[in-house]
Amino acid sequence: MSSTCPGLYCGRTIINDSFEGECGVCPRGQRTNFEKICEECSGCPELYDWLYLGFMAMLPLVLHWFFIEWFSGKKSSSALFQHITALFECTAAAIVTLLLNDPVGQLSIRSCEVKVLSDWYTMLYNPSPDYVTTLHCTQEAVFPLYTIVLIYYAFCLVFMMLLRPLLVKKIACGLGKTDRFRSIYAALYFFPILTVLQAVGGGLLYVLKLFVTYLPQSFKNLVAKKKRLVVLFSHWLLHAYGIISISRLDKLGQDLPLLALVPGPALFYLLTARFTEPNRILAEGGNGH
Repeated sequence: MSSTCPGLYCGRTIINDSFEGECGVCPRGQRTNFEKICEECSGCPELYDWLYLGFMAMLPLVLHWFFIEWFSGKKSSSALFQHITALFECTAAAIVTLLLNDPVGQLSIRSCEVKVLSDWYTMLYNPSPDYVTTLHCTQEAVFPLYTIVLIYYAFCLVFMMLLRPLLVKKIACGLGKTDRFRSIYAALYFFPILTVLQAVGGGLLYVLKLFVTYLPQSFKNLVAKKKRLVVLFSHWLLHAYGIISISRLDKLGQDLPLLALVPGPALFYLLTARFTEPNRILAEGGNGH
């Protein structure tokens, strides 16, 4: 048996109760234990891990909805259908990603436990035992939290390019030929940004886990248009998701009542918007009030 491998993430593979090969990187889906032996990741993601994946999965959906609203125009009747299509694209991408991940064909994943922040950035911890030769042991110690998000973004982009242009071409009649595809062009910009965000800042987001478009100014205006309800319910969903992420539902009796706070900001806005409406303030200022 050879000496212990140097560095945090270098290890030896073990086959038939004997060590195989020299110290090096563990195969994908494995990470080193305290004895510097590569072990297969056989655990299940914790609630916090699922919340992280859910947050990263919702980012492209929220951005899709934002740019659809931004470019659809007030008179466009296609925004609601585009919202639904974006939801379908992201949902289908998530399902396909889970099915293709190990174990293949199941809507579940096996994972390695995230212990410290450095688990996300193993490329920064390649040791140099003799201070001359670097032993490259870069691996996905947080398997599969790092790569599964990137795979999901790739499928989101594929489904968007397959479905959205056909839909927009058929139903976005109220927009010009250039304007109707701007939400798709926007996605071609923000997907690379999200990819870099995950690649560079995924670990920081996992550790920090930090979580207004528009709201109508009366309840009557709220129910007048369906897409405003979609925006409102999206806000409520994200608010509830943030509360669950913070509490982790460790104490159900104490944490679940917090979900009653979800409609609070929207109700407060509806009750006070008439007193702070900009046009009214400007009109009163012009009258000398």
